Amino acid sequence: MAISVFDLFKVGIGPSSSHTVGPMRAARLFAHALASVRDIHHIEVDLLGSLGATGLGHGTDKAVVLGLMGHEPDTVDTQAIDPWLQEVEQRSSLPVWGLGELPWQAAEHLRWRPLQSLPFHPNAMVCRALDAAGHVLLMRTYYSVGGGFVVSGEVADDPAKAQQVLKDSSALPWPFHSAAQLLALCEQQRCSIAQVMRHNEQHWRTSAAIEEGLLHIWRVMQTCIEQGLNRPMGSLLPGRLKVPRRAPLLWQRLQAAEHTAPDAMSALDRVNLWAMAVNEENASGGRVVTAPTNGAAGIVPAVLRYLCDSLMAQGQSLPQAEQGVIDFLLTAGAIGLLYKENASISGAEVGCQGEVGVACSMAAAGLCAAWGGSPSQVENAAEIGMEHHLGLTCDPVGGLVQIPCIERNALAAVQAINAARLALHGDGRHHVSLDQVMATMKQTGADMKSHYKETSLGGLAVNVVLC
Repeated sequence: MAISVFDLFKVGIGPSSSHTVGPMRAARLFAHALASVRDIHHIEVDLLGSLGATGLGHGTDKAVVLGLMGHEPDTVDTQAIDPWLQEVEQRSSLPVWGLGELPWQAAEHLRWRPLQSLPFHPNAMVCRALDAAGHVLLMRTYYSVGGGFVVSGEVADDPAKAQQVLKDSSALPWPFHSAAQLLALCEQQRCSIAQVMRHNEQHWRTSAAIEEGLLHIWRVMQTCIEQGLNRPMGSLLPGRLKVPRRAPLLWQRLQAAEHTAPDAMSALDRVNLWAMAVNEENASGGRVVTAPTNGAAGIVPAVLRYLCDSLMAQGQSLPQAEQGVIDFLLTAGAIGLLYKENASISGAEVGCQGEVGVACSMAAAGLCAAWGGSPSQVENAAEIGMEHHLGLTCDPVGGLVQIPCIERNALAAVQAINAARLALHGDGRHHVSLDQVMATMKQTGADMKSHYKETSLGGLAVNVVLC
């Protein structure tokens, strides 16, 4: 699949890559398509399946408005979002990108259809532009397929075209479609997984641009961590659950503990802290990096921070640590692309194994590579990271990316570190291959009831009583 690592690691806003970032991009695409349409009176948007079931808690309605206004997830001013939305509500009109003001009342023009699904993917949205008489002038269907990726209805409705888009990597110098092919390339070219990815990335940009782009991604992750640590203690996350932020208090306690007797488990506490800090920022609609999704956005940054701190503690220079970051992200990106092509990174399609499980697998592989693991050890680390997340459900309480999502990121970050260490203690030989575990994950997701796939109709979402 000719997808760049920068398609997988995308800067966006919370709380969800599939329910916020994807719909915003889709709405913007629709607004762009309206440029040649005349006599538009108003726009209607239907949110189907999982988007209709949990979209309200994920801010899908807000994302649609922002996308129609022409905003993009990676550049939108997060501080200005609420004032913009309030103005739209007060004026009952929407400044559509390139068209000007059109009537807009959410209760009338945005419809939630949780019981209506389309076969291609559970996250579907149908956008219509109508004239004053109610005649449809233009209708487009978009699918938010996870990680902020959007597939148009034209592609989804043509199986041959969809398969061609999925498999076409002919433009890349070293294409691969499975972990086995990736390992064979590494052996043939006598290089690492990161070097395979770098070689393919040079199809789009220079080596210097690749490094700068990846370090920019890392800077955004670090900023997200710091913002999460320094929020007011006792402040609440948005939504009716009234979940308090935990990262600021834990950060204060860890800082105070530095002046007491050393704690052998403090490194574990810090990994937990960094993962929760990111996901609390995500839950509040802050700027995060999809890695590979927003719901799992805390795992890769937490493990990367752990790597950097350990490298600096060993006396490595900043440039050496940055090289470790680059190799980590390229390797993790290769693993993420394999899941994207051969299974799924969408909680609405395969449950949370496709989000937190994939992120754990990616982080384990990246860390193993940065620690000097061979390609076969890296593949083993990725396999371990997923094997023990198989069957993980996506059952957000109240339709919010908070419970169990935030703690789940912390636990998976620690598991990723353990997976990398287990793989490094071996020689790369193991019974279950990464390809086999990806196939199993896909089959498990297909067998999983829709109640457990980001619909909030099963699991914790129905067993936790909301007051």
